[in-house]
Amino acid sequence: MALGLLRDRAAVFFTLVFPLMFLLLFGALFKDTSANAVKVVQVGNVAVFDGLPEKERERLRPVLEIERTSGSKAALEQALEKVRKGEVDGVVYQSDAGSGARTDIGGRDAGTDGQVELRVSAADPAKAGSVRGIVSSIVQEENLRATGQPPRYTLGTHRVEDESVQAIQFLTPGLLGWAVAMGAVFGTAYNLVSWRKKRILRRLWLAPIGTGSVVGARVGVNLALALAQTAIFLAVATLPYYGLQLTGDWWLCVPLVLSATLAFMSIGLVVGAWAKTEEAANGLAQLIVLPMAFLSGSFFPLDSAPEWVQTVSRFLPLRHLADALQGVLSRGESWGTALPVIGGLLLFGAVLTLIARSMFRWDTA
Repeated sequence: MALGLLRDRAAVFFTLVFPLMFLLLFGALFKDTSANAVKVVQVGNVAVFDGLPEKERERLRPVLEIERTSGSKAALEQALEKVRKGEVDGVVYQSDAGSGARTDIGGRDAGTDGQVELRVSAADPAKAGSVRGIVSSIVQEENLRATGQPPRYTLGTHRVEDESVQAIQFLTPGLLGWAVAMGAVFGTAYNLVSWRKKRILRRLWLAPIGTGSVVGARVGVNLALALAQTAIFLAVATLPYYGLQLTGDWWLCVPLVLSATLAFMSIGLVVGAWAKTEEAANGLAQLIVLPMAFLSGSFFPLDSAPEWVQTVSRFLPLRHLADALQGVLSRGESWGTALPVIGGLLLFGAVLTLIARSMFRWDTA
């Protein structure tokens, strides 16, 4: 069985090389990504911004980039046009308080001498919300300083992950889980249908070989293939160029991958027991694995996904595998994270194997 797999170049490519290409591509694309700072154009003098203490400027620099322009009406119009085109995220200006004037740059009544005007675009609500939140916090802090009284409460905001966490820390567990699922489901389903059509199953049944040996060989090949995928993924991701930092009991990814392989092989058994042709088996396997990968967060985080997507993902084995792999590989977690997922995957595999057994047939109908 192992020799048969190695001789099938297409199977080797789609099982080992194809998933690795995603890791190489996404790892390179997102190698230097971080939370993007919002870019704001400051038109003329804005006392709230100009009076920011240097320490406060340093704190805001990772999230706010300020581009200063002159206070002319033409500069304002140019800045607003940049917002409309999506080149910047907002425009900030202040009413002219000189000589008692109370009109803003555009010639409209500003209402108060201390009015700070913010203009954002409705085309990107997420960015607009970020700009509003940052500028509002700056204005509120300046108001507090103007009263001469220190605020009773302060807010400290930090990431739940370590500050050194990069995109590769998320991509490797997710893509590895997808690679394991794809190899197990596709390989099992295709082989089962192909062997049935070519009557290899009938020959194996009649041969003087125990059923346990045949099943054990097939399972052993898939487990070895999954371990090879894991070794290749970790070897590439930990290269200095990509920079995956293995944490804690990272080796727990091995029992997680092995139990996941058995679980996803059971899906392949159900598909192979139902399908009558290789094309049907491949199509159904694709219909199962690809949506499951997207809904499980293998390619991108689900934090901002709709609630129904997150609800559906909790019923998918790949979601729990990806979360557990990320926990032991990137978050320094241990048995408390891995053990429940291992048990759940093995239980899932046992149930689907029983279902596949009830559907199994030696010959094509």
